[in-house]
Amino acid sequence: MMSLDVEKTAAPAPLGKPVAVVTPGLLSDLARFGATDVSACFSCGTCTAVCPLVDNDATFPRRIIRYGQLGLRDELLSSKELWTCYHCGLCTESCPQSADPAQYMAAARRYAIAGYDRTRLARTLYTHPVVGAGVATVLAGVFALFLYAFHGERSTTSFQLFRFIPEGVVHWTGVAVMVLVALAALSGIVTMVAGIARKEGVAWRDVWGRVGRGHGWSAVWSAGAVESLGQRRYREDCAEAQTDREPLYRRRWFIHAMTMWGFTGLLLATMSDYALSVVGLRRTGTPEPIWYPVRLLGTVAGVMLVYGVTLMLVNRLGHLNRASRESAASDWLFLTLLWVVAVSGFLVELSLYVGTAPAWGYWIFLFHVSVALDLLVLLPFMKFAHALYRPVALFFHSLASQSTRVTTDA
Repeated sequence: MMSLDVEKTAAPAPLGKPVAVVTPGLLSDLARFGATDVSACFSCGTCTAVCPLVDNDATFPRRIIRYGQLGLRDELLSSKELWTCYHCGLCTESCPQSADPAQYMAAARRYAIAGYDRTRLARTLYTHPVVGAGVATVLAGVFALFLYAFHGERSTTSFQLFRFIPEGVVHWTGVAVMVLVALAALSGIVTMVAGIARKEGVAWRDVWGRVGRGHGWSAVWSAGAVESLGQRRYREDCAEAQTDREPLYRRRWFIHAMTMWGFTGLLLATMSDYALSVVGLRRTGTPEPIWYPVRLLGTVAGVMLVYGVTLMLVNRLGHLNRASRESAASDWLFLTLLWVVAVSGFLVELSLYVGTAPAWGYWIFLFHVSVALDLLVLLPFMKFAHALYRPVALFFHSLASQSTRVTTDA
């Protein structure tokens, strides 16, 4: 077998096209993100033949594996196809060389998240899990101490959350964190888009031109509503590829959808609750009937989130889904933080409705807000980053598919 330990060099390329830069040790680096040894892969095409997401692409996912074997880091990071995989595991089950392409693809996505991140925090979380857990713990502790520095009285007659921790402190701390997170996420998305556009040979004027013709808006709808929220391909194609037809409530696409819809619903409920308090229609942190629209949305979304995350954690223990046994430590950290935030949020809600104001409710509230801020800071650097990068990649994928159909029809 030809050695892949080559010096960093530039492969010959046709005149006018960018050269392919080889990064030595790329496979070894990918292994730090959880990739199995895919050197046994000889590009037989079995994974391509069985993958339900291939469409007319005769090289996916083996092309992504080949990038790793040849040390083509830039090509790997700028591959929109990397994000179309939902890790159904069918390619791994069918691989005659036991190269485990599914696990390789999952690791490649983690590697890409770290590659888009300029702070190197994502790389630390993925490759040094103990340090990452320490960072998350310390960060939550810092938030708790900061918020507690502004604490006030704890009423025992009526539960007044924002007398204990002033609403303004919670709000503006959250705003500051969200601004920082948005900047980090935007930086990663810009890096990703620039790489994809360069590889695909797409200029911004081409994108806007297609938007003007309606193709771009169709791609936005397909990537955002149909795929990211509707889970169409995950629900129809990947689910159909599974041989063990589990009940609906235990299917991976349904669990994934519950988690996403629950998180989105809680975000909408939180924003709506704050907007209503700004215009004076209600006071944040006070009990409302369960049928109150915002309260009902938050409750339903919270149940969905707890259900989805709980089943994800159980699946990763290997009880329900063998394909999810192997999971990065940072994935465990993210899911644990998400579960803790959701459950502690329910405990805060419960404390609002008991007869007297329980002392534990105030401390649960402080804990909940601190961990929620901690989770918010880490979102762009952990598994949740899929929710940022996958829709962008799916947008380009849909745009390319539409352009191909237009060319074919012409």
